[in-house]
Amino acid sequence: MALYDTVEEFALSLPEAWTDTPWDDSHVTKVRKKVFAFHGTPDNPGLSVKMTDSLDHALAMQGARPMGYGLGRHGWTYIPFADLSDEDAEVLLDFVEESYRVVAPKTLVKQLDVDRHPPDHRPDG
Repeated sequence: MALYDTVEEFALSLPEAWTDTPWDDSHVTKVRKKVFAFHGTPDNPGLSVKMTDSLDHALAMQGARPMGYGLGRHGWTYIPFADLSDEDAEVLLDFVEESYRVVAPKTLVKQLDVDRHPPDHRPDG
């Protein structure tokens, strides 16, 4: 459960991210109106994200597979948490951020970059 909470908490820390529960108790995280992470349920935790650069890495994770309903053709990948440990959290957080960057409007991606790497404010001299 700790891994589930860590991943969901990180997803919600991204600019304008919010939680929705469109199907029973299955959580998704959205930016504006677009889903960038499916979290499954607390009883059946997993992560589904839209991958581009790290697609092969994501599919190499234990139990990972392309999502059904044709979403896998567009880079959506499901990673179950059953065989993962807390040590895998950093990689999963990277996947969440990549999915956010793929789905979010460019202005929010730019905001994320500024938040993570603020410009140097040293006075000239």
